[in-house]
Amino acid sequence: MKLEVADLSSTVVDAVEKLVEPILTEHDFELYDIEFVKEGQSWYLRVYIDKDGGITLEDCATVSDQLSEALDNADPDPIPQAYFLEVSSPGAERPLKKESDYQRALNEYIHVSLYQAVDGRKVYEGTMTDLTPDSLTLDYLDKTRHKTITLDRKKIAKARLAIKF
Repeated sequence: MKLEVADLSSTVVDAVEKLVEPILTEHDFELYDIEFVKEGQSWYLRVYIDKDGGITLEDCATVSDQLSEALDNADPDPIPQAYFLEVSSPGAERPLKKESDYQRALNEYIHVSLYQAVDGRKVYEGTMTDLTPDSLTLDYLDKTRHKTITLDRKKIAKARLAIKF
């Protein structure tokens, strides 16, 4: 039976998470996300890490070296095909995926894309002023007027931190 790409990706992500967690704990880093994706003919294992104050290039290199060694020594090999390992910060405009991401983004400027328009708009950018399990509230500018909107979280397609210009 041949594994589907989604099944393979999920299996690899689970195995890599078990290998990387002790490394991150040792350095007081946090696992933000892992993805195993095929782009063109190549596979990429991307590990996104974070810490208070932000991740440095040296932090990424340290985790990359230690994770690479752990992957090389794993038996059985969780990734039998060739791949590129990338370790990085999730960036300034990081996506909000987990509940903890949303909690940390409270009172921060965020970008929200919706599945369907609300009040004639599918995209909002503003400061998240309130968060419940079912909704989030944004203060945003509509031309020059400050407005507030409460969005149903089930209607949010994507959310990320944003840089206010």
